[in-house]
Amino acid sequence: MITTLPYAASPAIATSTTLPSRRQTSAGEPAKTAGTVSISQAARNALAAASSPSSANSIDARLAEIKSKDALSRTQEETDYVLAHDARFAAIRDKMKGGNGPDTLTADDLDYMQKAGGFVNTMAMLSPAEKTLYDKMVASGDKAAAAGMSQIALIRTMGHVAGGANGTTYDPINTEITVANIERYFSHSIVDPTGKAQSQFQALIQYLQSNPATA
Repeated sequence: MITTLPYAASPAIATSTTLPSRRQTSAGEPAKTAGTVSISQAARNALAAASSPSSANSIDARLAEIKSKDALSRTQEETDYVLAHDARFAAIRDKMKGGNGPDTLTADDLDYMQKAGGFVNTMAMLSPAEKTLYDKMVASGDKAAAAGMSQIALIRTMGHVAGGANGTTYDPINTEITVANIERYFSHSIVDPTGKAQSQFQALIQYLQSNPATA
């Protein structure tokens, strides 16, 4: 069965199971900050109070409550609260300033951003070894190959049954990322009329063939 991903430019996924509803996957533009900030004594007192253990526990509890919701279920206030109080999430957003996209982030940063932001957590579908391989692709500047691996992570979020070549089915979650498996299975699970997805899979294949020690 061919289904369509929630964002317009994305390819369709071939799977024999009913897909769960998709959630928003874009982190959006980072909030802009003022160049100079004047802090009043009252504000200093508030900051000091926020550093107390009871205040920290309250913030952690509020963050946990918000993060239990997906991005579409959050209010703007809740979204702003996470950005203001989750230091790592804010730092990751800062990394994306100046035109840097998600494809410049490490797998762990993407994983954290997806979880904290309430987005579809595709990076959680990669094993530690696969995340290391992903990071090597990003570090080498091979964004197309990294995108091919991201496509596989996305396929895995659909469950244990997906469509392969010639009407076959396979378990993407438990199928290893190898050249043979990309050619026979993963590359057939996404239908993209633009050809972009297939070019990314081909880039991933070429990367694995050129770096056999990492495969």
